[in-house]
Amino acid sequence: MILEGNIRDGVTEKDHIDLHVHSVKSDGTYTIPELVAYAAEKRLKVMALTDHDTVLGLDEIRSEAESVPNAPKIVNGVELSTDRDGKDIHIVGLFIDHKEPSFTEYLKDFRDSRDERNRKMCKKLREGLNMDISIEQLKERFPGAVITRAHYGRYMLENGYTRSVQEAFDRWIGDDGPYFIPREKVPPEKGVELIRKARGIPVLAHPLLYKLSAERLEKLIVSLKDAGLVAMETRYTTHNSSDVRRLQLLTEKYGLLESGGSDFHGKNKPDVDLAVGHGNLKVPYGIYERLREYKEKL
Repeated sequence: MILEGNIRDGVTEKDHIDLHVHSVKSDGTYTIPELVAYAAEKRLKVMALTDHDTVLGLDEIRSEAESVPNAPKIVNGVELSTDRDGKDIHIVGLFIDHKEPSFTEYLKDFRDSRDERNRKMCKKLREGLNMDISIEQLKERFPGAVITRAHYGRYMLENGYTRSVQEAFDRWIGDDGPYFIPREKVPPEKGVELIRKARGIPVLAHPLLYKLSAERLEKLIVSLKDAGLVAMETRYTTHNSSDVRRLQLLTEKYGLLESGGSDFHGKNKPDVDLAVGHGNLKVPYGIYERLREYKEKL
């Protein structure tokens, strides 16, 4: 269990962290400078940038944080998109060596595969809905970003094809939508393995979002633990106190560390705020300390 009341190096139980944050480098809407400034305003002590399948913002955010008063400590992170039995399972990597060759090569291959998927989706939307959309147009509108379905939704909204991003998902590009094309399927065990190769800490992200039965969730945890899983997000925007306790019991049962974060995306998730989620999220500094201590032993 995390002892939240201890004071270490001047940090108290009132100081909080956020280990799950997105920027414009994937499907968030805050630029790196905007994100660092907002984190400083929130007085976060630690923040992990965990963009989807890319590490392109990590050097920039470290440099930016050095020049901003009251900026948080920055943890190198990533969120890998994987698949198990047709369900998206996300694995967050913390404290990664984002320049480790085999890891960066995987991310490049994955981005290339995603680009091919996006070209096919754009073609389906053009042919099925007579929509003026292409991968080139998406990249021009969202420069430097790894294009995700959230970008499709924003593009459709801005160009009058839909009344909201959510409607775009519900009608066209959601998992069951007529214009959705699945990504290349990578099992979550592979995601864990890749993060371990990058000398990082693999974390099962938002485990309750997958709507798994208790039995299936434990089977997933066991399989990922065997592959090298180290931690699980017990603190998350949608978790209530009962959810947190349930997940803490699972971390104790399987010898995992806790992690947590808001999953902040800016305007793409307007009801989720940095550090506090829907308003009540609190990820204590002690969680970061336990993870950092584990990293130092690697």
